[in-house]
Amino acid sequence: MIFKAMSSKSQTTLTEEQKARIEQNKKKALLLKKARVTKRPHEEGPSSDIESKIHWTPLEIDTRAGFFLEDVDTKTTKTDSIKIIHEPGPLIESNLVCEECQMKFQDSYLYNKFDQPVCDSCRDDEKHSLITRTDAKSNYLLKDEDFDKREPPLKYILRKNPHNPKWGDMKLYLQSQIWKRVMEVWGSEEKLEEAREERAAKKEKTKQKKYDKKLKELRMSVRSSLWRKDLSGHQHEYGDEVYDEDKDSYSKTCSSCGHEWTYEKM
Repeated sequence: MIFKAMSSKSQTTLTEEQKARIEQNKKKALLLKKARVTKRPHEEGPSSDIESKIHWTPLEIDTRAGFFLEDVDTKTTKTDSIKIIHEPGPLIESNLVCEECQMKFQDSYLYNKFDQPVCDSCRDDEKHSLITRTDAKSNYLLKDEDFDKREPPLKYILRKNPHNPKWGDMKLYLQSQIWKRVMEVWGSEEKLEEAREERAAKKEKTKQKKYDKKLKELRMSVRSSLWRKDLSGHQHEYGDEVYDEDKDSYSKTCSSCGHEWTYEKM
């Protein structure tokens, strides 16, 4: 900003052209000030007669729009000064209504972060608790597309992992919004519980299969280490093999001595 210096003596009397220019600068300054008003009402003007009686020295204001606007800024208490009239800025009425207290509000933490229409006065840490993405997927059997692709995508905030800061940031979601999405996916709490039981049964069945496979491998390794070649003169003559479904094993019987040979197949 470049000030145009003027001596106090030259400010004693103003010509009609200077007065017209000052009036024009005032109107431009008020229009610029109104354009910057957002949600807060304009504050009241000066409260004393001395403050309201001022002279203005023209100065250039950078409007950041490619041109400079001449405004007035320097004050001197003179009886023949110009009185400024402050006009109140426009009020923006809020259409947000808190779902807890049913009162209107303009802004809140939950609305900014999660689009949840709850004012700051009604925000409760227990009722509006947060849950990580991992816990939500594990507890409610949700998939990644349920968070990101299903409309509307769920909002979240990022926080450092408390277990290890070097790990990736945690995504924290609003518990009430997660539960609403769970009902959209599963339809009811009963269906969610059925899905949990079905998943637990499949997990147990898979675990049992792995255990049986390892046990079978252990049996085969023990039998192969204990097996010895029969050096006696009798040679068994086995018939057709027979499969025992209950024991999951096969057997053959010698046609001459009746010896039964039981074995398993991998």
